[in-house]
Amino acid sequence: MKFGIDRLLADPELRKPLEGKRVALLAHPASVTADLTHSLDALVATGLNVSAVFGPQHGVRGDLQDNMMESPDYTDPTYGMPVFSLYGEVRRPTGQSMGTFDVILVDLQDVGCRIYTFVTTLLYILEAAAMHGKEVWVLDRPNPAGRPIEGLTLLSGWESFVGAGPMPMRHGMTLGEMGAWFIDHFKLDVAYRVIAMEGWAPETGPGFGWPAERPWINPSPNAANVNMARAYAGTVMLEGTTLSEGRGTTRPLELFGAPDLDAKAVIVEMRRLAPDWLTGCTLRDFWFQPTFHKHVGQLCSGVFLHAEGPAYDHAAFQPWRLQALGFKAILRLAPDYSLWRDFPYEYVFDKLAIDVINGGPGLREWVEDSGAGAGDLDAITRPDEGAWAEVRQPFLLY
Repeated sequence: MKFGIDRLLADPELRKPLEGKRVALLAHPASVTADLTHSLDALVATGLNVSAVFGPQHGVRGDLQDNMMESPDYTDPTYGMPVFSLYGEVRRPTGQSMGTFDVILVDLQDVGCRIYTFVTTLLYILEAAAMHGKEVWVLDRPNPAGRPIEGLTLLSGWESFVGAGPMPMRHGMTLGEMGAWFIDHFKLDVAYRVIAMEGWAPETGPGFGWPAERPWINPSPNAANVNMARAYAGTVMLEGTTLSEGRGTTRPLELFGAPDLDAKAVIVEMRRLAPDWLTGCTLRDFWFQPTFHKHVGQLCSGVFLHAEGPAYDHAAFQPWRLQALGFKAILRLAPDYSLWRDFPYEYVFDKLAIDVINGGPGLREWVEDSGAGAGDLDAITRPDEGAWAEVRQPFLLY
């Protein structure tokens, strides 16, 4: 198969509208071609006038580990062009930076989850382009989590840098498709084009979204593999808790744990509460010791989530429900457990982090309600998931 960048490079006719124009690139470390050349180098080599580069959260170079670590602007040492950070002094591109190009190429590897901030950065680029009369092209890439939909829809008034609009946690779209939905939903007047992939098969195993022939490159420092991308719609909620999500280990966002947790007991309780929510993957209890971040230097009892191997069932796997169930099991075993982390999450100061992550309080309220079962969460979530399946349908390209 071919990604959008590879099709653009291979076909002079696709590049023809860019001739004579100043071209910007929004990219990160996973913005590479089939032979693993970075997209910036490959585009410059075609003779295009690449006049500026933009970087999302974690930077063009992917050098900043944690959330809320800001990247500076700088000058590219190889080509001498300006590199503008969209996760530094600003989240939205400024008028000054928008004046450096005519067309911006968006070549970002996403992981298929509303909270992954590249989604919001795409919206902000589209809004700025509409305001300044610029073109936006998305060089499309696979959604490694595939097409499944899961989670509650973000509520009106809960928009943030981790919640661009009313979509569920696991949206099942590519960035190219998402851009078209943004334009329609927010009624943006912007010149938009998608260089679509060729041969993407999101319903086909073993990759179910990620082609086996392409090596995985971290789009952000803690997105280490396809297992993480599949699990992320659930494990990202750990950022709003006192539990470790595995930062400071070699497998972040594929696990959860804490020094005062009994992982074996948690897994047993999860199976008792909602066995159907655990299908499609394997849970394994294990021990880990973070070298930084939460519980640094402490031995933690943990649960590892394997959305891989022979037990993986793409259609049955429900990471958002699974992680919610983990929270529920912990509070059933220890009702006074201090689970929610109270800190400004992505610069939102007046809401609990877990609620910012979920775009509303519904998930947390279900976890805290000792009388609520699996069917109660399904009852409020299934309608949102069904509605999104209809909303996104006209924008699907594959």
